[in-house]
Amino acid sequence: MVAASPLRVALMNDFEVVVRGLHAMLKPFEDRVSVVEIGAGVTVEQSVDVTLYDTFSEPQVDGDDFDGVLESPDPGAVVVYTWHLDPALVEVALAKGCRGYIGKTVSGAELVTALERVASGEVVVEPATSRQPAPEPHSPGDWPGRAEGLSAREAEIIILITQGLTNNDIAVRSYLSINSVKTYIRTAYRKMGVTRRSQAVRWGLEHGLTPDHLRRVADPTTDESQAGA
Repeated sequence: MVAASPLRVALMNDFEVVVRGLHAMLKPFEDRVSVVEIGAGVTVEQSVDVTLYDTFSEPQVDGDDFDGVLESPDPGAVVVYTWHLDPALVEVALAKGCRGYIGKTVSGAELVTALERVASGEVVVEPATSRQPAPEPHSPGDWPGRAEGLSAREAEIIILITQGLTNNDIAVRSYLSINSVKTYIRTAYRKMGVTRRSQAVRWGLEHGLTPDHLRRVADPTTDESQAGA
């Protein structure tokens, strides 16, 4: 019997460190998944079985901006990878045509299994959804600001501050309460050594907390890369 070919997977987010972190998570499972494209701030160009979209710092699926992911030339089955497990978001994602909605509490092995199930035709939601965000201590992968001590959620909040969003805007976009947003800001500011929003914006700009532009094609038959800030 001929062994099944690995799934062809594309990874999408606006930050290079995030998609490269996802790539590292999936690397131990190269016999089952082949990451053929990673993109930051670009749409998928390769023909793939699955596009895995990481919502870190991104608009949620209920926004019009997300629709561009689904409108890529050949994204295959689109799977959302996120902390935000609100059933309303899951419903919107599936109504828009996503085939999977995966919480960031799953392990690398569980993520790969979920992608395989999606590619076989299933609609997969893992784990069971809740109106509470997934707990942060198990955040996998990588993110901007991690080397400077920011947690994933703190980094996400500072990124949105750097982009000029208000606390209320951030709460809506991140599906957090305004009090939670303020708590993340306080803890992040302590780690960053800043006290004012203007200082936080400057810190974010100086430490790479702005979106990237990158396309890396990992298919050896068309290997090319394109990168830029």
